[in-house]
Amino acid sequence: MTASNRRRETLAVSKQRRDQFEQEVTRLMDRLYGTALRLARNPDDAEDVVAETVSNAWKKLDQLENPAHMEGWLFRILHHTFVSHWRRRQCRQAQEVDIEPEESGVRFSLFEKLHQPFLLWWGAPEREFVNALLQEDIRRAIDNLPDCFRLVIVLVEIEGYSYEEVSRLLDLPLGTVRSRVSRARGLLQKALWNQGREAGLAKCCNPAAGTSSGGDV
Repeated sequence: MTASNRRRETLAVSKQRRDQFEQEVTRLMDRLYGTALRLARNPDDAEDVVAETVSNAWKKLDQLENPAHMEGWLFRILHHTFVSHWRRRQCRQAQEVDIEPEESGVRFSLFEKLHQPFLLWWGAPEREFVNALLQEDIRRAIDNLPDCFRLVIVLVEIEGYSYEEVSRLLDLPLGTVRSRVSRARGLLQKALWNQGREAGLAKCCNPAAGTSSGGDV
């Protein structure tokens, strides 16, 4: 193959990849924005994250070894882009919130509810309590978490990152990631428990029933 033919072949491959990139971005735009909004909680910030993600991905397109993996590659870039935004703000709320994970007084896996709402190995009272809550209640509770806790819990429990991956992504000690995830679960459980009580759901599900007349958290 002559040098001229190799150049033409390279240009053809490059154009094919650019076309595929544009198609994938168009196909995934709603999901990219939804993920960015879940992380940023602000439409303007989410739009900025998506725009920067697409720009960064375009610049790095030649670094993508396997075009078949473009979808996962785009979402990884989005997560890294959001983390860059987050670091600029230097969240300091972790030192300001002091709550023990068990303070909520109710034990259940909130995020299993998000993905698998009918887990049969739960005790019936806990299952009834969680299934009675609306997903909007759960997502609102997540959104109301302090940023430092919300970010790690979203990355671990919703986006599917391991503790080790979050540690590397956020440049945090592994123990800090584990601690924040644990404390985030405690905060969420307490928030949902209070919502359930206000909605009248806690009367039959109170884990303190029979041992305390009030059952307050």
